[in-house]
Formats: sequence, structure tokens, C-alpha cells
Amino acid sequence: MTTTPSAPPPRLTGRLILLVAAAMLLLAVWWAVSAWRDWEKGYDPETVVAASLQGLQEQNVLVPFTARYVAVVTSTQSRMGLSAKKTLIMPGTVRYEVDLGKLKQSDLDWDAANNALTVTLPPLRLARPEIDIDAISEFRDGTILLTLTDAEASLDAANRKAAQDELIKQAKGPTPMRLAEGAARAAIEQSFAMPLKAAGIEAKVTARFADTPAG
Repeated sequence: MTTTPSAPPPRLTGRLILLVAAAMLLLAVWWAVSAWRDWEKGYDPETVVAASLQGLQEQNVLVPFTARYVAVVTSTQSRMGLSAKKTLIMPGTVRYEVDLGKLKQSDLDWDAANNALTVTLPPLRLARPEIDIDAISEFRDGTILLTLTDAEASLDAANRKAAQDELIKQAKGPTPMRLAEGAARAAIEQSFAMPLKAAGIEAKVTARFADTPAG
């Protein structure tokens, strides 16, 4: 005699359906809560700031300011009772740079109470001057000594070195350094403030240099 399996009682089947439905509802609620937390975290100020920092680090170098200078230098030399003199007029452009690769998480100070971010920057550095070769001018005096000896080569080498040093000296002057630092601070402040604003976070961003006293 063949036995046919009996179907589960209707009451038990209903309970199983309710349990499955409850489990699915709990899963949906858990997913929704997780999604909300992820969304909320995405707009957390410190998360936005960290993402901005990473973007700046990938940029590697910021050039907020460039300036053109003109060096005028003169070298003289005397030999065998003769003298020679050469004057070099050498224009050059100097780039002011911030090494963003040195910017670290510890350089960022987020004040949650006041919605304020302070960014401490590494010192501003000057790139080697880019010389405008076509605009160089020279004046010479003492043709006899320059013709008969190697005085001209020596004077040229001395003038080139002195002109390079003079361009850097001018670039380090108080006014251009102040302008360059101001441009760097403004660029960094904007780089952090814009993503925060896009995330709906109104924050005050202040950039300062590590070698500048706070306040």
C-alpha cells in the first residue's frame, strides 16, 4: 500500500510565510539603515576633508604664484696690468611652490564645535629660475685682456652664478613672498571649502604655513 505524504497543516504554512516575510523585512530595514549610515558618512565633514586631502596629495605640487625678475651683475678681472669687465642683464621667472606630498592628515585640525578647519602647510619653496635666454644682454670692456686670455670665460661663469643668486634674492623679498604665501593660502582654502560646501557643510577654512606663528 502506497502512502502519500500529507501536506503541512495550513496553520504551520502560514507561520512559515510570516517568518520568511519578517526575516525579509528585517533584512530590508538593516540594508536601509546601512545605506543611510553610508550616505550620512559620505557627507561627514571629516570624510569630505580626508577626500580633499587625498586629491591635493595626488596633485603633488601647487604653483600658486610666479614672478619675473631681472638681474644685473658685473664681474671684473685684472691681469698683466690690464683689466676687463663684463656686465650681464639676465631676466628670469621664478615659480613659488607648495609640496602637497608633504601635507598629512595631522596637518588638518577640524573644530567640530565651530565648523572650522585649519590647514598647516609646509614652507613655501622656490624653484630654480627659468632664464629667458632670448632677452639676455651683455656689455664688455677691456677687449685686449678678453681677447688674449680666458678672462671672458671666467667672467661669464661668475656673472651667470651671480645672476642666478640675484634672481633668487629678489624672489625672496618680503613683498613677493607675502604675495606668494597669500595666493597659496587662498588656493588651499578654496580646495577644502568648495567640497565642504558642495556637501552642504558651511565651514570656515584657514590655511597657514608651518613656519608662521598661529593667529
